[in-house]
Amino acid sequence: MRVEHQRSQFSAGQMAVKSGVCLRLLALGLLLLPAAGCSTIESFNPFGGEKYETKLLADEPAEDIYDQGLVRLQKRDHDGAAKKFGELEKQFPFSQWSRKGLIMIAYSNYEGQKYDEALSAAKRYVGLYPSTPETPYAYYLAGMSMYNQIPDITRDQERAEEAVKIFSQLIEKFPKSEYVEEAKYKMNVARDQLAGKEMSVGRFYLGRKNYTAAINRFREVLGKYQTTRHAEEALYRLTEAYLALGITNEAQTAAAVLGHNYPDGQWYKDAYTLLAGGGLSPAESQGSWISRLFRRA
Repeated sequence: MRVEHQRSQFSAGQMAVKSGVCLRLLALGLLLLPAAGCSTIESFNPFGGEKYETKLLADEPAEDIYDQGLVRLQKRDHDGAAKKFGELEKQFPFSQWSRKGLIMIAYSNYEGQKYDEALSAAKRYVGLYPSTPETPYAYYLAGMSMYNQIPDITRDQERAEEAVKIFSQLIEKFPKSEYVEEAKYKMNVARDQLAGKEMSVGRFYLGRKNYTAAINRFREVLGKYQTTRHAEEALYRLTEAYLALGITNEAQTAAAVLGHNYPDGQWYKDAYTLLAGGGLSPAESQGSWISRLFRRA
């Protein structure tokens, strides 16, 4: 035998929460929190808030399992919450409880900083439920799970690439979602990180006078990440590399494009000085790949 709760309805307004991600759950109707941080179970009930009396029954309803998962979340027992929500999938497959349990598994793991597990659950949700009200949030959780694991630019940037991919899918498939603006910002940060990695490798080659390899890296920055803060330096480094190779028309073009887009920047001043040292000045060649790339942008 087990204890179930006999419920009597009461009204509960939506209340502000400190956690940004909790706010998302609030908007989805998956989590309600009291304004003063009250610890009662009814404040976590996403289905209208209910008060409890005890009664012995033979079976455990799905709503009770869900409530128990919410209690574990409140106690910051993220592993326990994920396991409890997982019971919904096992005991009530193909139901709304199974669906809500799965998104809460992703959320519980995310809050517990188990990002790989959060990513797995969020991706599974998207695969099973591609068009529910919670699907954009599943994309957001998946993207953030990768975003929060982006390392410094000296290391492999696979997670940054994955974050960009997921955020791009969210923006494309749900352009009116409330998560789009934040996804765009996070995606731009991740893209800046990817550009930074390319710049780091390009400078490495440049320092070892492997100018062709360096140029390829700087070209990658301009081709893929032209809107990042690294584009300005990439143009200067192209000026430097092409001048070292004696390809003066491309060096002059890189400097001219740099001056056109960043006329007051220090990189342009440095490029101008560098060319002047060889008796040259910025001059754009319309046939240059650099010129064509910026005209297309």
